[in-house]
Amino acid sequence: MSFKLGLVQCCHPEDGDVLGMADRWMGEAARSGVDIVVFPESLMTPYELDAEAFARASEPIDGPFASGMLALAAKHGLWCVFTMNERGSGQGMPDGASGRPYNTAVVADSDGALRGAYRKVHLFDTDFTKESAKVTAGAELFAPIETPFCKLGLGICYDVRFPELARAAALEGCQLMLYPAAWVDGPGKVRQWKTLLSARAIENEMFVAGLSRCDRAFGTAKRDYAGNSCVFGPLGEALVSAEVDEELLVAEIDLAAMEAACAAMPVLSHRRTDLYS
Repeated sequence: MSFKLGLVQCCHPEDGDVLGMADRWMGEAARSGVDIVVFPESLMTPYELDAEAFARASEPIDGPFASGMLALAAKHGLWCVFTMNERGSGQGMPDGASGRPYNTAVVADSDGALRGAYRKVHLFDTDFTKESAKVTAGAELFAPIETPFCKLGLGICYDVRFPELARAAALEGCQLMLYPAAWVDGPGKVRQWKTLLSARAIENEMFVAGLSRCDRAFGTAKRDYAGNSCVFGPLGEALVSAEVDEELLVAEIDLAAMEAACAAMPVLSHRRTDLYS
């Protein structure tokens, strides 16, 4: 069985009309014959806002933004994966703020029904930014869900550096692992991004797609989001890849390739669970 995966490599719109932008991209995806379309991390709210503004901008998962995205999925007849700044429980912020939100990815079906959500579990705390200062970590992995096309798994950005997440999904039958991201560029970062995505595909013999923003990331810090969205097959081969401009990247996913790879080299069944968990 084959289907078309669409990755929307985009910037945050200058006019702030994210739903309008999503509508345009989803229209293009529908015209291109895409079955499931994916948007990058930090779609709803620019991550660069300070912690209090970021918290104030958050919404519940049944709020206007997510409801609007579900309606667009139904309008265009597409399955859709999008990310949002999901309102937290109020802890960790000054009085009057809405709490540290979750960095959440949502799955909508082509009827506009919410089919699953994942809160990012690995937060990006580095030498120049600390995601945990404005975001609450999720407490559980995403259980892969059945779609008409494949069994779908989810991680977000920094999660790709942790192979346990993809392996857990693979052991539950995941066929396509998606990583919406806001991958910050820098020395060696594009190479790392592509290597990590390819490795997750090879070691689990499944399809893996990584989708990054491509706009300016941290303003005066002169760090950009890397773009370079790509899809890898179960042998680690690049099926499609983008550069740094906005575009709809379309990949044909043929699940027969995954079946062939697993039959030729049944890696998962060779695991020594008597020696490691």
